[in-house]
Amino acid sequence: MLLSRARGASVLLAATVALLVNGCAGPASPTAGATATERAAAGPTVVPVEVRPRLETEGFAGSGDIADDAAIWVDPAQPGNSVVIADDKADSGGGIGVFGMDGQLLQFRADGKIGNVDLRTGFGTGTKESAVLVGANNRSTDTLALWLLNPTSRRLSPVNVPDLQTVAPNYGFCMYHSKVSGKFYAFVTPDGKGSIQQFELLPADTGLVNAKLVRTLPISSITESCVADDDTGQLYLGQEDVAVWRYGAEPDSGTQRTAVDRVGNGHLVADIEGLSISYGRNGSGSLFVSSQGDSTIAIYDRAGTNPFVKSIQVVANHGIDGATGTDGLDVTTQNVGPGFEHGLLVVHDQANKGSSTSNLKYVPLNADLPAPGQ
Repeated sequence: MLLSRARGASVLLAATVALLVNGCAGPASPTAGATATERAAAGPTVVPVEVRPRLETEGFAGSGDIADDAAIWVDPAQPGNSVVIADDKADSGGGIGVFGMDGQLLQFRADGKIGNVDLRTGFGTGTKESAVLVGANNRSTDTLALWLLNPTSRRLSPVNVPDLQTVAPNYGFCMYHSKVSGKFYAFVTPDGKGSIQQFELLPADTGLVNAKLVRTLPISSITESCVADDDTGQLYLGQEDVAVWRYGAEPDSGTQRTAVDRVGNGHLVADIEGLSISYGRNGSGSLFVSSQGDSTIAIYDRAGTNPFVKSIQVVANHGIDGATGTDGLDVTTQNVGPGFEHGLLVVHDQANKGSSTSNLKYVPLNADLPAPGQ
């Protein structure tokens, strides 16, 4: 059920949408790094708000644009022990890594070329009543990859039943926990024209996790990122050179969809990449969308018809460079430790200055800034 959109100061919880951080340093070009054709197609100019990272992750071993998507796990008891789980999409030596709130790598598993990453808490495995389930699409084998995160050791261990085959080639991934049924789901997107798949995630013997295909959604071109709103039951998909689409996330929702925004309307320059949702009080919050073509992030109201709110751009902060070629991202409004008491935005940086590999920037949310438009 869609939540009604409040007006005035309650439109968006300040901690959720007003990113942001350490002040501004003047407007940046909304089409920096874009080609002339992309700039012409971008529509009316929207000047992004500049935001600054507090720190960045160390790089994975290797070279090139291999770090991409991320999922934030919040430790409610000890916020400083929260972690960022991120993919390594290298063709050889790829896998999944766990980073601390200081940006240091705590664990790396060489589990294949991992695409997008997501997680949900409260999953029952048969051996655990409430586990942290982490999922991704494995591009090396075109399968689902599933792990449990140990909250104490902050380490991942695999739990997927072998050979959970997906569409081939697969490209992106996200998860959904239904308030209607209590069931957990995974969505897998294709690398090109094909079908988006929805799987129900099921406990299996000896603590493993199985999956059952319950729905497919046709798509006409490459679609990577997706995100599901567990409260409203909405699924958002980023068709890279076309639009952000909103579907129902329940398996019986059918194929009907609505465009939230389109490439060329002034807010998004192809490719549309990472998607994430920040949750505020009383249904407030935001949908974050990575606009890779101009290295910005478009922010939309989470409620109602998802109207556009603002664009932001992650710029350099002393020795930390800004985010370019922005791909994957994740956001939380919860306390994740010192410097990030009001929340965290994690953003991919393709051209990480001074390094041979891409990495992730940690941007603090700031609850003291006013909501957009005030």
